[in-house]
Amino acid sequence: MAAAKHYLDDPNTAVLSGLRGVTLTNPSLLLDETNKIIYRHPSSIASPSNVSVVCGGGSGHEPGFSAFVGQGLLTACVAGTIFASPGAQQVRTCLSQRLPPETQGIVVVVTNYTGDVLNFGMGIEKARAMGKKVEMVVVGDDVGVGRAKSGKVGRRGLSGTVLIVKVCGALAEAGASVEDCARVGRLAVDNLVSVGASLSRVHVPGRSLQEAKDEEERLGPGLVEIGMGIHNEPGCEKVKTDLPGLVKTLLAQMLDQDNTDRGYVRIDKGDNTVLLVNNFGGTSNLELSAVVNETVGQLGRDYGLKPKRVIAGTFFGSLNGPGFIISVLKLADTGLGAGKSMLELLDAPAQVTGWSASIRPETWEKEYKELQATVEAEKEETRSTNLKVDPNLLQSALTSGLEKLIASEEEVTRYDTIVGDGDCGVGLKRGAEGILKLLGGGQVTADPAAVMAKIAGVVEATMDGTSGALYAIFLNSLTANLRRLDSSSETQLTPKMWAQGLEESLKALSKYTPAQPGDRTLVDALVPFVDTLKTTGNTRKAAEAAKIAAENTKGMKASLGRSVYVGGEGHTEVPDPGAYGLSQFLTGLADVL
Repeated sequence: MAAAKHYLDDPNTAVLSGLRGVTLTNPSLLLDETNKIIYRHPSSIASPSNVSVVCGGGSGHEPGFSAFVGQGLLTACVAGTIFASPGAQQVRTCLSQRLPPETQGIVVVVTNYTGDVLNFGMGIEKARAMGKKVEMVVVGDDVGVGRAKSGKVGRRGLSGTVLIVKVCGALAEAGASVEDCARVGRLAVDNLVSVGASLSRVHVPGRSLQEAKDEEERLGPGLVEIGMGIHNEPGCEKVKTDLPGLVKTLLAQMLDQDNTDRGYVRIDKGDNTVLLVNNFGGTSNLELSAVVNETVGQLGRDYGLKPKRVIAGTFFGSLNGPGFIISVLKLADTGLGAGKSMLELLDAPAQVTGWSASIRPETWEKEYKELQATVEAEKEETRSTNLKVDPNLLQSALTSGLEKLIASEEEVTRYDTIVGDGDCGVGLKRGAEGILKLLGGGQVTADPAAVMAKIAGVVEATMDGTSGALYAIFLNSLTANLRRLDSSSETQLTPKMWAQGLEESLKALSKYTPAQPGDRTLVDALVPFVDTLKTTGNTRKAAEAAKIAAENTKGMKASLGRSVYVGGEGHTEVPDPGAYGLSQFLTGLADVL
């Protein structure tokens, strides 16, 4: 239900406020609020006789296409309400009154949806009747709905439209004729395929919450919808799959030449292409980058394609939809010579906020020698000590503690979700699993200092964040302190000697963190363990002290860490996640000793 929450619940207010915001991020733009038209200020147009390029459609697809208005791209954009085409009157006003009077002609780029085609078409015919030279380029790039189902309507317009307006805008900026701008735009459409996938439809501001509840039932957990449109239109199928499987299906729909229902464009091995991965608006940048990685990998392995350009980001959204669209453009010959190839037109500069392909052409074209990303291993101090422990007992105790810690991950995560950012349990589990792998590789010897050194290395490599740093400092210090306890003859390491090493490690840790008992951190469990072990020499009593101390953090107000910034009364309900996790490890450790 989180997707049904909005900062602006009135859709009309949302649209107008959003359009005003576009003009604030690009001062060369103007807004006709009555007709919802974003257009270039006349003084910002160096060559007003150049072809004007116009696009538009329903709002909710930002940054498309209001944020594409500017030098090198669109001259104007006409916006409708959310997911609804602008009216013919709006279009006519744009074409007749919001473009430079000197323009030699107008190219109108429209996505292939009935409302858009009809309303822009009516506006275009009105403009033609007034004597204006207007060409219309209709973009249909979707393959999610095949020929059999799409019938006379044809392919829907998806994010590939971004590439079309970029090509047309760059040509217009270069002074090309209206005929060439329209012809090359249509040529690009004929060589373009796209398909999307989403984890859910979006909730439109102002609509009932019941819609969001219904969507949760329609597309339940684990399901992804293939072929979903940008206006919440249903896709062609719902599947349960992982990312590699999803990308494989999407690419097959676009590129499988044996699929007569969806084989709209023949793209063969070795063809020059451009890849666009477009965010619906609600997919994290982290996951979108993973989609890019998977898509580029499969294009190379399965289709012999290495895109000349890879462009990723939010260009043509669907509010905050948790989905993405993959578009592949086959680079066809424009017939216009040097400087006006499709690739050069896509590379051409544009002073707009919505086009974020910022890597320069020379960076793409340069040959980069493949290098092995090697890291020289640090020379660890390998001298052995005369300190001795029973290696089998040490391995059993560590394994018991680590397994208990891993088993508590879900509980630690729940606690940290209430009072922190929810990553503590996963981080502890990752470190514990790394150490278990080390233990299983026969790395436990009778020399405790050597074992601690190896464990510290694993923690450094597998645990990040604050707790990872604290444990790494503590364990490295413990290694050094155990070596200081070394003697000239073989010496069995006693619990009190362990306590001595641990106590010195606590002092070392205090140089890097002010955390003390009572601050609601892992130190609340660590200090009682060390103190009790020092006074009693009994590991079980020490672990029990740590467990009690961790439980007592319930109700403490945090003085350090992210819990400080989390409001509410969560700290009264659960113990500190870090202290609890450590107490679980120490309890498991003591069960064997």
